[in-house]
Amino acid sequence: MQERTLGQQGLTTSAIGYGAMDTAFGDGSDYDAASIAAIRRAFEGGVRHFDTAELYGWGKGERLLGAALAPIREEVTIATKFGFTPAFAPNSQLDHVRDVVDGSLRSLGVESIDVLYQHIHDPAVPIEDVVGVMKEFVDAGKVKYLGLSNTTPENVRKAHAVHPISVVQSSYSIFDRASEPFFPVLEDLGIGLIAYRPLARGFLTGAVKPLDGYPANDFRRHNPWWAPGNFEANLAITEQLGSLAESRGATLSQLSLAWLLHRKSYIVPIPGSRSVERVAENDAAADLSLTADDIDLIEQIVPDGAHV
Repeated sequence: MQERTLGQQGLTTSAIGYGAMDTAFGDGSDYDAASIAAIRRAFEGGVRHFDTAELYGWGKGERLLGAALAPIREEVTIATKFGFTPAFAPNSQLDHVRDVVDGSLRSLGVESIDVLYQHIHDPAVPIEDVVGVMKEFVDAGKVKYLGLSNTTPENVRKAHAVHPISVVQSSYSIFDRASEPFFPVLEDLGIGLIAYRPLARGFLTGAVKPLDGYPANDFRRHNPWWAPGNFEANLAITEQLGSLAESRGATLSQLSLAWLLHRKSYIVPIPGSRSVERVAENDAAADLSLTADDIDLIEQIVPDGAHV
């Protein structure tokens, strides 16, 4: 798999990464074994960038990812994040950041974290102060590169003035175009973009279901893509995209990931799955070349993202 350069500080990753959020939420050895198998299959498919966070299982996700990657630690980059309370409120108080990062190093079982993100902007703490603490870990050799997630272009500029930011992480897919206002600042400062939810919460996998097909507490129940009327319109979009993918000998997931890779040379999507078959399918998207006609047709089918 080809590599991509993110930022101007030396960070390189595979064109497609792996998002390990879902690996943290199971309970039991079978779940963990499947997660580790999927992570290692991603590596076998050329993936070299793996993303997790303290939030994902409050250390469980980091421990599992660290264990899965321990034999190949020097061949991969590992990213993690701080910035939430157990009640899912922002917390980037400086002492809290220090505690969380030290805890992440222990949970991952590593001497240094390749990419450290603030997971979400905390309005109670100036971003300049947060990045100042993150810089302490860089200076100590415990972190290599800095990133921001779920933030604003203005915060990116403020942070970058304190210490170079190598990468921003944001939700981005054919269905979700909200990251595109970041492009000018990323290009101005030479920063990469990690695209999470690149398959639109499953809508772009070809396996999406109506709401009654998901558990009562499923996060999709609060997503307008599944609202009455929107769901049917969005399903029609995926059917058209699926037909295009089939004409190219690809799957809907592969077409969707290839579209992201085509958008900008500094974008790396991080799909995540506990299925080794799905992981292999996603990784193969790196080999799918889209023509100008393909891109034009995708834009005609879904010019402004999903119906919301």
